[in-house]
Amino acid sequence: MNEKNRHEVALFRYGLIAPLLNGQVDVKVYLNDVEGKNHSVPYYGERRIASKTLQEWLLNYRRNGFDALKPKKRADRGSSRRLSPDDLDQLLEIRKKSLHMPVSVFYEQLIKRGEINKNQVSYSTINRLLKKHNLVGESILANPERKRFSHEKVNILWQADLSLGPYLSNKGKSIKTFLIAYIDDCSRLVPYGQFFTSEKFDGLRVVTKEALIRRGKPKIIYADNGKIYRSETLQYACAQLGITLAHTQPYDPQSKGKIERFFKTVQTRFYPLLKSNPVHTLEELNERFWRWLEEDYHRRVHASLDGKTPHEAFQVQFDQVTFLEDVSLLETIFLKREQRKVKADGTITLNKKLYEVPSRFIGNSIDVRIDEKSVYIFEDDKKVAEATLANMQDNAHVKRVRSPISLATGKGGDDRV
Repeated sequence: MNEKNRHEVALFRYGLIAPLLNGQVDVKVYLNDVEGKNHSVPYYGERRIASKTLQEWLLNYRRNGFDALKPKKRADRGSSRRLSPDDLDQLLEIRKKSLHMPVSVFYEQLIKRGEINKNQVSYSTINRLLKKHNLVGESILANPERKRFSHEKVNILWQADLSLGPYLSNKGKSIKTFLIAYIDDCSRLVPYGQFFTSEKFDGLRVVTKEALIRRGKPKIIYADNGKIYRSETLQYACAQLGITLAHTQPYDPQSKGKIERFFKTVQTRFYPLLKSNPVHTLEELNERFWRWLEEDYHRRVHASLDGKTPHEAFQVQFDQVTFLEDVSLLETIFLKREQRKVKADGTITLNKKLYEVPSRFIGNSIDVRIDEKSVYIFEDDKKVAEATLANMQDNAHVKRVRSPISLATGKGGDDRV
Protein backbone atom coordinates (compact mmCIF):
# COMPACT_ATOMS: atom_id res chain seq x y z
CA MET A 1 0.00 0.00 0.00
CA ASN A 2 1.51 3.33 -1.06
CA GLU A 3 1.15 6.66 0.73
CA LYS A 4 -1.74 7.78 -1.49
CA ASN A 5 -3.70 4.60 -0.61
CA ARG A 6 -3.06 5.15 3.11
CA HIS A 7 -4.19 8.76 2.76
CA GLU A 8 -7.43 7.75 1.00
CA VAL A 9 -8.22 5.10 3.63
CA ALA A 10 -7.67 7.67 6.40
CA LEU A 11 -10.07 10.09 4.68
CA PHE A 12 -12.68 7.34 4.47
CA ARG A 13 -12.28 6.53 8.15
CA TYR A 14 -12.51 10.19 9.10
CA GLY A 15 -15.72 10.49 7.08
CA LEU A 16 -17.28 7.77 9.24
CA ILE A 17 -16.18 9.15 12.61
CA ALA A 18 -16.81 12.84 11.82
CA PRO A 19 -20.52 12.77 12.85
CA LEU A 20 -19.47 11.27 16.21
CA LEU A 21 -16.58 13.69 16.63
CA ASN A 22 -18.82 16.73 16.31
CA GLY A 23 -21.84 15.39 18.20
CA GLN A 24 -24.14 15.39 15.19
CA VAL A 25 -25.79 12.03 15.89
CA ASP A 26 -27.07 9.74 18.60
CA VAL A 27 -24.02 7.52 19.25
CA LYS A 28 -25.84 4.21 19.74
CA VAL A 29 -28.15 4.69 16.74
CA TYR A 30 -25.29 5.78 14.50
CA LEU A 31 -22.99 2.89 15.47
CA ASN A 32 -25.77 0.37 14.79
CA ASP A 33 -26.52 2.01 11.46
CA VAL A 34 -22.88 1.92 10.32
CA GLU A 35 -22.38 -1.63 11.50
CA GLY A 36 -25.39 -2.83 9.52
CA LYS A 37 -24.18 -1.59 6.13
CA ASN A 38 -21.62 -2.59 3.54
CA HIS A 39 -19.05 0.13 2.89
CA SER A 40 -16.93 0.69 -0.20
CA VAL A 41 -13.53 1.22 1.41
CA PRO A 42 -10.66 2.64 -0.67
CA TYR A 43 -8.05 -0.01 -1.52
CA TYR A 44 -9.88 -2.77 0.44
CA GLY A 45 -13.21 -2.85 -1.43
CA GLU A 46 -16.53 -3.87 0.15
CA ARG A 47 -16.31 -4.20 3.93
CA ARG A 48 -18.50 -4.18 7.03
CA ILE A 49 -17.29 -1.94 9.84
CA ALA A 50 -17.77 -3.11 13.43
CA SER A 51 -18.86 -0.49 15.98
CA LYS A 52 -15.84 -1.41 18.10
CA THR A 53 -13.57 -0.59 15.14
CA LEU A 54 -15.31 2.75 14.65
CA GLN A 55 -14.84 3.63 18.32
CA GLU A 56 -11.18 2.69 18.08
CA TRP A 57 -10.69 5.01 15.08
CA LEU A 58 -12.42 7.81 16.97
CA LEU A 59 -10.15 7.31 20.00
CA ASN A 60 -7.02 7.21 17.82
CA TYR A 61 -8.03 10.42 16.05
CA ARG A 62 -8.68 12.25 19.31
CA ARG A 63 -5.31 11.15 20.68
CA ASN A 64 -3.05 11.58 17.65
CA GLY A 65 -4.97 13.38 14.89
CA PHE A 66 -5.51 12.49 11.25
CA ASP A 67 -2.31 10.46 10.75
CA ALA A 68 -3.52 7.97 13.38
CA LEU A 69 -6.26 6.92 10.93
CA LYS A 70 -3.78 5.78 8.30
CA PRO A 71 -3.18 2.01 8.03
CA LYS A 72 0.20 0.98 9.36
CA LYS A 73 2.87 0.58 6.73
CA ARG A 74 3.40 -3.02 5.67
CA ALA A 75 4.17 -5.08 2.59
CA ASP A 76 1.22 -5.52 0.18
CA ARG A 77 0.51 -7.70 -2.81
CA GLY A 78 -0.75 -4.74 -4.83
CA SER A 79 -3.82 -2.57 -5.04
CA SER A 80 -7.01 -2.82 -7.04
CA ARG A 81 -7.91 -0.11 -9.51
CA ARG A 82 -10.44 2.54 -8.46
CA LEU A 83 -12.00 5.46 -10.26
CA SER A 84 -10.15 8.72 -9.70
CA PRO A 85 -12.03 11.91 -8.67
CA ASP A 86 -11.70 13.20 -12.25
CA ASP A 87 -13.15 9.90 -13.57
CA LEU A 88 -16.10 10.23 -11.18
CA ASP A 89 -16.78 13.81 -12.22
CA GLN A 90 -16.74 12.83 -15.89
CA LEU A 91 -19.10 9.86 -15.42
CA LEU A 92 -21.55 11.89 -13.32
CA GLU A 93 -21.64 14.68 -15.89
CA ILE A 94 -22.36 12.15 -18.65
CA ARG A 95 -25.11 10.58 -16.55
CA LYS A 96 -26.83 13.92 -15.96
CA LYS A 97 -27.27 14.17 -19.73
CA SER A 98 -28.56 10.57 -19.99
CA LEU A 99 -31.07 10.28 -17.15
CA HIS A 100 -33.58 8.58 -19.44
CA MET A 101 -31.33 5.51 -19.82
CA PRO A 102 -31.57 2.46 -17.57
CA VAL A 103 -28.29 1.92 -15.73
CA SER A 104 -27.59 -1.26 -17.73
CA VAL A 105 -27.85 0.65 -21.03
CA PHE A 106 -25.84 3.54 -19.61
CA TYR A 107 -23.08 1.13 -18.56
CA GLU A 108 -22.94 -0.40 -22.03
CA GLN A 109 -22.73 3.08 -23.59
CA LEU A 110 -19.80 4.00 -21.34
CA ILE A 111 -17.92 0.94 -22.56
CA LYS A 112 -18.83 1.61 -26.19
CA ARG A 113 -17.64 5.22 -25.94
CA GLY A 114 -14.36 4.16 -24.33
CA GLU A 115 -15.08 6.01 -21.09
CA ILE A 116 -14.43 2.87 -19.01
CA ASN A 117 -12.85 -0.56 -19.49
CA LYS A 118 -15.23 -3.45 -18.85
CA ASN A 119 -12.45 -5.54 -17.30
CA GLN A 120 -11.56 -2.80 -14.81
CA VAL A 121 -14.90 -1.19 -13.89
CA SER A 122 -17.86 -3.45 -13.21
CA TYR A 123 -21.55 -2.74 -13.68
CA SER A 124 -22.07 -2.91 -9.89
CA THR A 125 -19.44 -0.19 -9.39
CA ILE A 126 -21.28 2.16 -11.77
CA ASN A 127 -24.65 1.26 -10.26
CA ARG A 128 -23.41 2.02 -6.72
CA LEU A 129 -21.94 5.31 -7.87
CA LEU A 130 -25.19 6.46 -9.48
CA LYS A 131 -27.28 5.35 -6.49
CA LYS A 132 -24.99 7.28 -4.15
CA HIS A 133 -25.59 10.46 -6.16
CA ASN A 134 -29.34 9.87 -6.56
CA LEU A 135 -29.08 9.33 -10.31
CA VAL A 136 -30.98 6.04 -10.54
CA GLY A 137 -34.69 5.35 -11.09
CA GLU A 138 -37.64 7.58 -10.31
CA SER A 139 -35.89 9.17 -7.35
CA ILE A 140 -33.95 11.50 -9.64
CA LEU A 141 -37.19 13.26 -10.56
CA ALA A 142 -38.74 13.31 -7.12
CA ASN A 143 -38.73 16.37 -4.91
CA PRO A 144 -37.17 15.53 -1.53
CA GLU A 145 -39.12 16.17 1.64
CA ARG A 146 -37.58 19.22 3.28
CA LYS A 147 -38.04 21.01 6.58
CA ARG A 148 -36.64 24.43 7.39
CA PHE A 149 -33.86 24.34 9.96
CA SER A 150 -31.50 26.72 11.70
CA HIS A 151 -28.79 25.94 14.22
CA GLU A 152 -29.04 27.75 17.54
CA LYS A 153 -25.30 28.37 17.93
CA VAL A 154 -22.81 30.09 15.66
CA ASN A 155 -20.13 28.11 13.82
CA ILE A 156 -22.00 24.83 14.03
CA LEU A 157 -22.57 24.81 10.28
CA TRP A 158 -21.27 26.92 7.41
CA GLN A 159 -22.99 26.65 4.04
CA ALA A 160 -20.63 26.98 1.06
CA ASP A 161 -21.17 27.74 -2.60
CA LEU A 162 -20.06 29.83 -5.58
CA SER A 163 -22.07 32.08 -7.86
CA LEU A 164 -21.49 33.75 -11.22
CA GLY A 165 -20.46 37.36 -10.63
CA PRO A 166 -20.40 40.48 -12.81
CA TYR A 167 -18.33 40.64 -15.98
CA LEU A 168 -15.23 42.83 -16.06
CA SER A 169 -14.06 44.60 -19.19
CA ASN A 170 -10.36 44.44 -20.05
CA LYS A 171 -9.09 45.83 -23.38
CA GLY A 172 -12.43 45.19 -25.03
CA LYS A 173 -12.74 41.62 -23.66
CA SER A 174 -15.34 40.51 -21.13
CA ILE A 175 -13.98 38.51 -18.19
CA LYS A 176 -16.19 36.28 -16.07
CA THR A 177 -16.00 36.50 -12.28
CA PHE A 178 -17.15 34.03 -9.65
CA LEU A 179 -18.07 34.77 -6.03
CA ILE A 180 -17.00 32.05 -3.58
CA ALA A 181 -18.38 32.44 -0.05
CA TYR A 182 -19.43 30.83 3.22
CA ILE A 183 -22.40 31.79 5.40
CA ASP A 184 -22.92 30.88 9.05
CA ASP A 185 -26.22 29.02 9.41
CA CYS A 186 -27.12 30.55 12.77
CA SER A 187 -26.18 34.23 12.45
CA ARG A 188 -26.30 34.62 8.62
CA LEU A 189 -22.89 36.30 8.93
CA VAL A 190 -20.54 35.72 6.00
CA PRO A 191 -17.19 34.48 7.42
CA TYR A 192 -15.52 35.40 4.14
CA GLY A 193 -16.25 35.82 0.44
CA GLN A 194 -14.19 36.86 -2.56
CA PHE A 195 -14.48 37.19 -6.34
CA PHE A 196 -12.16 35.24 -8.65
CA THR A 197 -11.81 34.85 -12.41
CA SER A 198 -12.03 31.04 -12.31
CA GLU A 199 -13.93 28.28 -10.51
CA LYS A 200 -10.79 26.36 -9.55
CA PHE A 201 -9.81 25.16 -6.09
CA ASP A 202 -7.25 27.94 -5.64
CA GLY A 203 -10.11 30.34 -4.95
CA LEU A 204 -11.76 28.04 -2.42
CA ARG A 205 -8.39 27.63 -0.68
CA VAL A 206 -8.10 31.40 -0.19
CA VAL A 207 -11.69 31.82 0.99
CA THR A 208 -11.54 28.90 3.44
CA LYS A 209 -8.24 30.01 4.97
CA GLU A 210 -9.44 33.60 5.41
CA ALA A 211 -12.79 32.49 6.86
CA LEU A 212 -11.08 30.26 9.43
CA ILE A 213 -8.64 32.98 10.47
CA ARG A 214 -11.28 35.72 10.75
CA ARG A 215 -14.29 33.89 12.19
CA GLY A 216 -13.00 30.73 13.86
CA LYS A 217 -13.67 27.09 13.07
CA PRO A 218 -17.08 25.56 12.20
CA LYS A 219 -18.05 22.02 13.13
CA ILE A 220 -19.59 21.31 9.73
CA ILE A 221 -19.06 22.64 6.20
CA TYR A 222 -22.11 21.95 4.01
CA ALA A 223 -21.59 22.20 0.26
CA ASP A 224 -22.91 20.81 -3.02
CA ASN A 225 -21.19 18.14 -5.12
CA GLY A 226 -19.16 20.58 -7.21
CA LYS A 227 -15.66 19.42 -8.05
CA ILE A 228 -13.85 21.85 -5.76
CA TYR A 229 -16.01 20.88 -2.77
CA ARG A 230 -15.32 17.16 -3.28
CA SER A 231 -11.60 17.62 -3.78
CA GLU A 232 -9.31 15.39 -1.76
CA THR A 233 -7.41 18.50 -0.64
CA LEU A 234 -10.51 19.95 1.05
CA GLN A 235 -11.36 16.56 2.58
CA TYR A 236 -7.86 16.30 4.03
CA ALA A 237 -7.91 19.86 5.40
CA CYS A 238 -11.26 19.28 7.12
CA ALA A 239 -10.00 16.00 8.58
CA GLN A 240 -6.89 17.69 9.98
CA LEU A 241 -9.01 20.46 11.54
CA GLY A 242 -11.74 18.19 12.89
CA ILE A 243 -14.43 19.62 10.60
CA THR A 244 -17.17 17.47 9.07
CA LEU A 245 -17.49 17.96 5.30
CA ALA A 246 -21.09 17.21 4.24
CA HIS A 247 -22.62 17.37 0.76
CA THR A 248 -26.10 17.92 -0.65
CA GLN A 249 -27.90 15.56 -2.98
CA PRO A 250 -27.55 16.32 -6.72
CA TYR A 251 -30.21 18.69 -8.16
CA ASP A 252 -31.09 19.96 -4.70
CA PRO A 253 -29.84 23.56 -4.38
CA GLN A 254 -32.71 24.42 -2.04
CA SER A 255 -31.03 22.40 0.71
CA LYS A 256 -28.45 25.21 0.85
CA GLY A 257 -31.13 27.87 1.00
CA LYS A 258 -29.25 30.37 3.17
CA ILE A 259 -26.21 30.74 0.91
CA GLU A 260 -28.51 30.84 -2.14
CA ARG A 261 -30.52 33.60 -0.47
CA PHE A 262 -27.33 35.52 0.29
CA PHE A 263 -26.30 35.36 -3.37
CA LYS A 264 -29.72 36.72 -4.31
CA THR A 265 -29.18 39.61 -1.87
CA VAL A 266 -25.81 40.31 -3.51
CA GLN A 267 -27.51 40.37 -6.91
CA THR A 268 -30.32 42.71 -5.84
CA ARG A 269 -28.46 45.05 -3.45
CA PHE A 270 -24.77 45.05 -4.47
CA TYR A 271 -24.69 44.53 -8.24
CA PRO A 272 -26.97 47.53 -8.97
CA LEU A 273 -24.37 49.76 -7.27
CA LEU A 274 -21.83 48.62 -9.86
CA LYS A 275 -24.04 49.76 -12.73
CA SER A 276 -24.10 53.35 -11.52
CA ASN A 277 -20.41 53.28 -10.55
CA PRO A 278 -18.65 50.53 -12.55
CA VAL A 279 -15.46 48.72 -11.48
CA HIS A 280 -12.70 47.87 -13.94
CA THR A 281 -10.42 45.46 -12.06
CA LEU A 282 -10.85 42.38 -9.89
CA GLU A 283 -9.10 44.16 -7.01
CA GLU A 284 -11.55 47.06 -7.20
CA LEU A 285 -14.51 44.66 -7.36
CA ASN A 286 -13.41 42.88 -4.18
CA GLU A 287 -12.69 46.10 -2.31
CA ARG A 288 -16.18 47.38 -3.11
CA PHE A 289 -17.73 44.02 -2.17
CA TRP A 290 -15.97 43.78 1.20
CA ARG A 291 -17.00 47.35 2.07
CA TRP A 292 -20.63 46.61 1.14
CA LEU A 293 -20.54 43.34 3.10
CA GLU A 294 -19.41 45.04 6.33
CA GLU A 295 -21.28 48.33 6.04
CA ASP A 296 -24.55 47.10 4.53
CA TYR A 297 -25.23 43.37 4.71
CA HIS A 298 -23.71 42.63 8.13
CA ARG A 299 -25.25 45.78 9.68
CA ARG A 300 -28.76 45.43 8.26
CA VAL A 301 -31.51 43.81 10.37
CA HIS A 302 -32.24 40.30 9.08
CA ALA A 303 -35.86 39.14 8.94
CA SER A 304 -35.10 35.74 10.53
CA LEU A 305 -32.88 37.04 13.37
CA ASP A 306 -35.52 38.57 15.67
CA GLY A 307 -34.54 42.15 14.98
CA LYS A 308 -30.78 41.55 15.04
CA THR A 309 -28.23 42.12 12.35
CA PRO A 310 -25.89 39.27 11.30
CA HIS A 311 -23.03 41.09 13.04
CA GLU A 312 -25.01 41.37 16.31
CA ALA A 313 -26.18 37.75 16.14
CA PHE A 314 -22.59 36.57 15.74
CA GLN A 315 -21.09 38.87 18.36
CA VAL A 316 -23.61 37.92 21.05
CA GLN A 317 -22.25 34.35 20.87
CA PHE A 318 -18.61 35.30 20.43
CA ASP A 319 -17.68 33.20 23.48
CA GLN A 320 -18.81 30.13 21.49
CA VAL A 321 -16.24 30.73 18.75
CA THR A 322 -13.20 28.44 18.60
CA PHE A 323 -10.21 30.01 16.87
CA LEU A 324 -7.28 28.04 15.50
CA GLU A 325 -4.36 27.79 17.91
CA ASP A 326 -1.79 27.75 15.11
CA VAL A 327 -2.87 29.51 11.91
CA SER A 328 0.43 28.58 10.23
CA LEU A 329 -1.09 25.10 9.82
CA LEU A 330 -3.29 26.57 7.08
CA GLU A 331 -0.23 27.17 4.90
CA THR A 332 0.32 23.42 4.41
CA ILE A 333 -2.96 21.54 4.83
CA PHE A 334 -4.56 23.16 1.79
CA LEU A 335 -1.76 22.19 -0.58
CA LYS A 336 -2.54 19.67 -3.31
CA ARG A 337 -0.64 16.42 -2.76
CA GLU A 338 1.17 14.20 -5.24
CA GLN A 339 3.69 11.36 -5.11
CA ARG A 340 6.59 11.41 -7.60
CA LYS A 341 9.61 9.21 -8.26
CA VAL A 342 12.75 11.32 -8.71
CA LYS A 343 14.64 10.43 -11.89
CA ALA A 344 18.38 9.84 -12.12
CA ASP A 345 18.91 13.42 -13.36
CA GLY A 346 17.23 14.84 -10.24
CA THR A 347 13.95 15.84 -11.90
CA ILE A 348 10.24 15.15 -11.57
CA THR A 349 7.34 15.91 -13.91
CA LEU A 350 4.23 17.77 -12.73
CA ASN A 351 1.43 19.08 -14.95
CA LYS A 352 3.59 18.47 -18.04
CA LYS A 353 6.41 20.60 -16.62
CA LEU A 354 9.89 19.48 -15.56
CA TYR A 355 11.09 20.39 -12.06
CA GLU A 356 14.48 19.94 -10.41
CA VAL A 357 14.81 18.72 -6.81
CA PRO A 358 17.86 18.37 -4.51
CA SER A 359 20.09 15.47 -5.53
CA ARG A 360 19.64 13.63 -2.23
CA PHE A 361 16.15 12.62 -3.37
CA ILE A 362 17.36 10.87 -6.57
CA GLY A 363 15.81 7.43 -6.88
CA ASN A 364 13.29 8.05 -4.09
CA SER A 365 9.52 8.49 -4.14
CA ILE A 366 8.80 11.89 -2.60
CA ASP A 367 5.77 13.67 -1.13
CA VAL A 368 5.11 16.73 -3.33
CA ARG A 369 2.66 19.46 -2.39
CA ILE A 370 1.53 22.19 -4.73
CA ASP A 371 -0.19 25.58 -4.65
CA GLU A 372 -0.65 28.23 -7.32
CA LYS A 373 2.84 29.61 -6.62
CA SER A 374 5.28 26.82 -5.84
CA VAL A 375 6.06 23.09 -5.60
CA TYR A 376 7.24 21.91 -2.18
CA ILE A 377 8.85 18.68 -0.95
CA PHE A 378 7.68 17.27 2.40
CA GLU A 379 9.07 14.62 4.72
CA ASP A 380 7.03 13.45 7.73
CA ASP A 381 4.54 16.28 7.08
CA LYS A 382 7.29 18.94 7.23
CA LYS A 383 8.46 21.11 4.33
CA VAL A 384 12.13 20.32 3.65
CA ALA A 385 12.78 21.70 0.16
CA GLU A 386 11.29 23.44 -2.84
CA ALA A 387 11.33 22.20 -6.44
CA THR A 388 12.32 24.62 -9.20
CA LEU A 389 11.42 24.68 -12.87
CA ALA A 390 14.19 23.13 -14.95
CA ASN A 391 16.01 25.59 -17.20
CA MET A 392 17.34 23.58 -20.13
CA GLN A 393 19.61 26.36 -21.43
CA ASP A 394 21.31 26.95 -18.08
CA ASN A 395 21.64 23.22 -17.46
CA ALA A 396 23.49 22.76 -20.74
CA HIS A 397 26.44 24.71 -19.27
CA VAL A 398 26.46 23.13 -15.81
CA LYS A 399 29.15 20.57 -14.97
CA ARG A 400 27.37 17.36 -14.08
CA VAL A 401 28.05 15.40 -10.88
CA ARG A 402 27.70 11.62 -11.04
CA SER A 403 24.40 10.45 -9.60
CA PRO A 404 24.84 8.81 -6.16
CA ILE A 405 22.84 5.80 -7.36
CA SER A 406 24.47 5.37 -10.75
CA LEU A 407 26.04 1.99 -11.42
CA ALA A 408 29.80 1.73 -11.21
CA THR A 409 30.38 0.75 -14.83
CA GLY A 410 33.19 2.98 -16.06
CA LYS A 411 35.10 2.33 -19.27
CA GLY A 412 37.64 -0.45 -19.20
CA GLY A 413 36.44 -1.66 -15.84
CA ASP A 414 38.26 1.16 -13.99
CA ASP A 415 35.32 1.51 -11.57
CA ARG A 416 35.24 -2.09 -10.44
CA VAL A 417 35.24 -2.72 -6.70
